[in-house]
Amino acid sequence: MAGRYRWVVLAVGALAQGTNAAVFLGLPALIPQLRAHFDLPLPQVGLLIGAVNLGTMLTLVTWGALADRRGERLVMTIGGVGAAGCLALAATDSALVAGLALFGAGVFGASVNAASGRAVMSWFTRERRGFAMGIRQTATPLGAALAAVALPAVAASAGVPAAFLALSGFTGLVAVAVAVFIREPPDAVRSTTGQGVVLRDPALIRLSVASGLLVVPQFTAAALVVELLHDHRGLALGAASALFAVAQVLGGAGRLGAGVWSDRVDSRLGPLRTITVLVAAGFLLSAALLEAPVWLLAAALVPTTALAVCWNGLAVTAAAELAPPGSSGTALGMQNSANYLSASITPALAGWVAVTTSWQAALLLAAGAAVAARVLLRDRSAVVA
Repeated sequence: MAGRYRWVVLAVGALAQGTNAAVFLGLPALIPQLRAHFDLPLPQVGLLIGAVNLGTMLTLVTWGALADRRGERLVMTIGGVGAAGCLALAATDSALVAGLALFGAGVFGASVNAASGRAVMSWFTRERRGFAMGIRQTATPLGAALAAVALPAVAASAGVPAAFLALSGFTGLVAVAVAVFIREPPDAVRSTTGQGVVLRDPALIRLSVASGLLVVPQFTAAALVVELLHDHRGLALGAASALFAVAQVLGGAGRLGAGVWSDRVDSRLGPLRTITVLVAAGFLLSAALLEAPVWLLAAALVPTTALAVCWNGLAVTAAAELAPPGSSGTALGMQNSANYLSASITPALAGWVAVTTSWQAALLLAAGAAVAARVLLRDRSAVVA
């Protein structure tokens, strides 16, 4: 029975992860409609959307530590209900109220990032964790993609408040599913280790910083690939967007493949190191082919963008396995905090480098970040293999 039930936990955890991604990654698809609804210029709409990421980044470690001490079900249920309430509150005509509500949605939604990962780690043994966490991490791009399609359609037919209410309703339903189906395994261990001990672990610090560096190529691609192919190289916008979508799908599949690979070799960081090198090489090759025939540039950019997406599950699993027994939530919160910080900075930084220096410099920035991550991930006995 326990062997089958773990797949229920994984399904609900992945659903919660995908729903959370629909908020923090799907809302940017509403930017044109948000501008019209709130009558705001683009920079202020960017601040509105960024409030979700800020709330998440500031509370990830706290939620993770709470999950370690009180369990995933309590944490994810409270977080889901709170996020649903905040999203409902965002269905307003006041940009200020909506911004505060979205900040609150980020605060409560952060509970999912650490707690759902802890739940999956608790139910799956080491030899299956890579695959299981790969499924969980694949839910992030899938949730974002579905939201990017559905939310603008809802807003166009029923208004922006209806889009927020739809997100609120689905988030609330997922919170109910968490309360009903998420349980800890019989041999679950609650944390007895002080939070500071986990956060001061040198190996976890290196892994978290390396993860943050790997977000740079991932979000550089997300921010620039379509614009690079369309604006700089003259490819039709539809074709450029389609190529980027293909890269995202390949990256999602790559998360699953990387997880299976790590299970087979019984190592998270070995495959992660290899992918990091390939990401750096891909961006260097793309920079070299910047003025080559556009089909050749696209042939380099698409797999490079996919590789820049597929590493995440390996880093998440490695962070959880580095933690002392019962403390994986805190470790996941720390690792995710580095990711969110980098994700908040990278699009603006990459865009600024591309505009003020060159597109090539922006691609080299991504390659350099991957190289720096590989240096941090060099073989050390203090780091889990």
